[in-house]
Amino acid sequence: MNQFEALAARQTRLSEALEKSRIPALILNPGPSLTYLTGLHFHLSERPVIAIFQPGQPPVIILPQLELAKLENLGYSVQAFPYGEDPATWQAVVRQGMQKAELLSGSAAVEPRQFRVLELRLLESAAPQASFTSGEEIIAGLRLKKDADEIASMQRAALIAQDALKALLPQIQLGMTEHEIASELTLQILRHGSGSEIPFTPIVSTGPNSANPHAYPSERRLREGDLLVIDWGASYQGYFSDITRTFAIGKVGEEERKIVDIVHQANTAGRMACKPGAACQDVDNAARKVIESSGFGVYFTHRTGHGLGLEGHEAPYMRAGNTQILETGMAFTVEPGIYLTGRNGARIEDDMIITQDGSLSLTDLPRELITLPL
Repeated sequence: MNQFEALAARQTRLSEALEKSRIPALILNPGPSLTYLTGLHFHLSERPVIAIFQPGQPPVIILPQLELAKLENLGYSVQAFPYGEDPATWQAVVRQGMQKAELLSGSAAVEPRQFRVLELRLLESAAPQASFTSGEEIIAGLRLKKDADEIASMQRAALIAQDALKALLPQIQLGMTEHEIASELTLQILRHGSGSEIPFTPIVSTGPNSANPHAYPSERRLREGDLLVIDWGASYQGYFSDITRTFAIGKVGEEERKIVDIVHQANTAGRMACKPGAACQDVDNAARKVIESSGFGVYFTHRTGHGLGLEGHEAPYMRAGNTQILETGMAFTVEPGIYLTGRNGARIEDDMIITQDGSLSLTDLPRELITLPL
């Protein structure tokens, strides 16, 4: 299936979902969902972009005049409403677009995690009789199961990230700061073929900082006896990878080795629980049970995983209470951790795809504690 066919199929699936939900339209602004449905890339900026999707109708796109060339040679029809640089004229153009879509009254869905107040206020001013609801379930349903091309892009993103780390490890030395390590890793990610938009700034945390799951690289210098947690990812054709490994800097203490071993076991248990028909909470429970039975349950402070794709965090979520059933094509992380505040922490994370008869890990770097030479 070529790109045009894939986009047409996605828009058809959206039309079917809207009809089934009895929602007249889905309205998106720039972001992964808009790219997923149209192949178009717009930046969030002071100039709004609004796309309106309705069952069986070409998308209505309200956009700056300077972006109009992006609509050439799309391979499908759109109804464009361009505007100029004077913000005083924007509301009138938005109203024209809403009128074309027959949405001056009634309701439409938006994407709560992405839609800004800027676009919402323009819509409300242009169509004061209209109302706007959440389209989160529809959007998540569309993007939840990855096709073969999406999985191939995620596999490539994982390989790029792993190759980048392999290039980094020989350069790590005592006395380097977390910031220096993160900077070099970012450079290696780009050198090894990642797209310019990576999922997040690499998390590089050492010693006591490793007890913060979302630590930001600091000026703390690497010392012998530290645990070093590296959480990083790459992108390929817009799709992300997200990996974490924990390393020993020289000889580490018994406690450090113990928690990494437990997290390794928990990661294995979580991955083994990934299969069609299992619930998301089953994956969380499998990993959490290992850590709890070892007496460290209170120190595992986050869910076991999150969905992965065009965003670093998306559905489905591996957490307690989530009864959503895993199906072929779903992609997500398994990343248990133990965090001992003021002392040390460990996390091991892999990227998983649900297959017809089980699961596939896109990531295969060694998961056990590796001691880096000093």
